[in-house]
Amino acid sequence: MTAAATGPAVEPFFTDTTQVRERLAETGYLADDATTTAVFLADRLGKPLLVEGPAGVGKTELARAIATTADAELIRLQCYEGIDEARALYEWNHAKQILHIQSTGSRDWDATKADIFSEEFLLPRPLLRAIAREDPTVLLIDEVDKADVDVEGLLLEVLSDFAVTIPEMGTVAALRRPVVLLTSNATRELSEALKRRCLYLYIDFPDASREREILASRVPQLPDAIAREMIRIVGVLRSLDLRKKPSVAETIDWGQTLLALGVAESRRARLDDDVVERTLGVVLKHRPDLAAAVAELKLGR
Repeated sequence: MTAAATGPAVEPFFTDTTQVRERLAETGYLADDATTTAVFLADRLGKPLLVEGPAGVGKTELARAIATTADAELIRLQCYEGIDEARALYEWNHAKQILHIQSTGSRDWDATKADIFSEEFLLPRPLLRAIAREDPTVLLIDEVDKADVDVEGLLLEVLSDFAVTIPEMGTVAALRRPVVLLTSNATRELSEALKRRCLYLYIDFPDASREREILASRVPQLPDAIAREMIRIVGVLRSLDLRKKPSVAETIDWGQTLLALGVAESRRARLDDDVVERTLGVVLKHRPDLAAAVAELKLGR
């Protein structure tokens, strides 16, 4: 790990928004205008991109697609309640340090301290790993709204300077700025200070036309009539007051399920009530949601 004397270099992945759209499409990620523009600006300006939206609309998948198109390593920090600096930044390998002290038997603390507080005993976590890399990197800070407010303060420091100060070793500054995406399901309001440092993108559930395109790209064997009926039903389900609305990924899973069951083998196949009721567990994962769906769709009557 090295310390940079100047700010990190910004080396864009994309030349324009058209290239963003085309390259993402090559990975199977069909992006709209707002998404392609936000990704291009985050890449070109070197600013973090905060992506909000319901669970399952493709926020995490967007980071994976960007990393794939740029042949970059994806480093993911999965946030959760109670995550702390040691899990996000770095920690010391205390067991290895103790063994080293015992094996050397040195009474010179200054020399021993210099030995054990070195890179050999450092355990870099996602934020430090992303900053220390010199190769193309995409840093995904996933579900940041699940982390405590204190973690936001840590992110402010790291994302402002793209540097991490390790008291025992000094400052590790990025030589090449990673592309940074933060995702949030908006379960709590993020601080204005964090939002100010980011570009912002909201991804909602796609409209019927866009979802048909996504489904056709991921499950091309699915007959068009079946796909249209599936998407109509998914739209109805999302309009209900459910604990967990069906995600795009679950729509794709449903299409693959129908193929696996042989329901969609014929171009004249249709999605009848019995098949819908038997396979609803692919798109809905809570018992009250299933009951509400059966009632709304008037299944089993």
